[in-house]
Amino acid sequence: MAGYNLEAIEAEPLKDDLDIVIPTIRSLDFLEQWRPFLKHYHLIIVQDGDPSIKIKVPEGYDYELYNRDDINRILGPRANCISYKDGGCRCFGFMVSKKKYIYTIDDDCFVAKDPSGKAINVIAQHIRNLETPSTPHYFNTLYDPFRDGTDFVRGYPFSLREGVQTAISHGLWLNIPDYDAPTQLVKPRERNVRYVDAVMTIPKGVLYPMCGMNLAFNRELIGPAMYFGIMGEGQPISRYDDMWAGWAAKVVCDHLGFGVKTGLPYLWHSKASNPFVNLKKEDKGLHWQEDMVPFFQTLRLSKESDTAAKCYMELSKMTKEKLTKVDPYFEKLGDAMAAWLEAWEELNPPAVDVKDVKTK
Repeated sequence: MAGYNLEAIEAEPLKDDLDIVIPTIRSLDFLEQWRPFLKHYHLIIVQDGDPSIKIKVPEGYDYELYNRDDINRILGPRANCISYKDGGCRCFGFMVSKKKYIYTIDDDCFVAKDPSGKAINVIAQHIRNLETPSTPHYFNTLYDPFRDGTDFVRGYPFSLREGVQTAISHGLWLNIPDYDAPTQLVKPRERNVRYVDAVMTIPKGVLYPMCGMNLAFNRELIGPAMYFGIMGEGQPISRYDDMWAGWAAKVVCDHLGFGVKTGLPYLWHSKASNPFVNLKKEDKGLHWQEDMVPFFQTLRLSKESDTAAKCYMELSKMTKEKLTKVDPYFEKLGDAMAAWLEAWEELNPPAVDVKDVKTK
């Protein structure tokens, strides 16, 4: 392990530096099982759907809850950039948080166990992933060299061993895999029973399908680019909110020199969604992804885009210019991306550098 005290990272839960964001339409009884691992943290709950429904949260948790009325009140005319009746509503929680790190989880996910039978502390593993560097420029065949018990292998350039800051930690799932509707229909009984004890950096220039149900990221590095799009009710596409965010955030990370890790930690995904309902929701996305992925693979951000916010504003314009020919929806999406960024900057004004303050 390349010079990092992982025991110290696990011992310090960073409770003052991390918010947990949960999108939901139901009472959060699932949090009872998570209490040993999540009780120290502040929760931001984003209630989707009917705001008149009362959401119950187990006692003892520190939380704030936002429904659609709150979103409309806080964002005003920009509220339409937040998806309705879609898991993408979670990104409102990213916006109102003031913490360095975000962990987001779905309400049908539970604590998993490793092969020894020990309950997995997802927060501790995500923090280790984020607090240690990524290696996107050269692949290490022993995977993450910053894990305990491993290091850089022979032939790994010393000039690259410092790595880069990690912006995103993408966790995985046991039991119900994150399949699209056609795969669900072909393999209705398939379950993921393989626990792969590995963390790896996704190489620079390589995209991946990001799932939002077990995800952590450094809000200070990449927050403005972690937008889950405008999808769900009233839109022609759904279930691609996290895909869009993942592709966009990866391109921004590559441009700014940040890293993305995937692998550990695992959680237990308990419920398979209806594949016939999913097929209707995914119909457009299954076709459009053949254009969206090449769009992200080939775009180049300008040198002037030297922050996540600047990158995302440039990306919003590219989306309208390049993808509207696929469908007029992308014109609306590009406008929503710009509105999201404006709302983000209004709620999160940049800190004033004392050097820039002129004294009289």
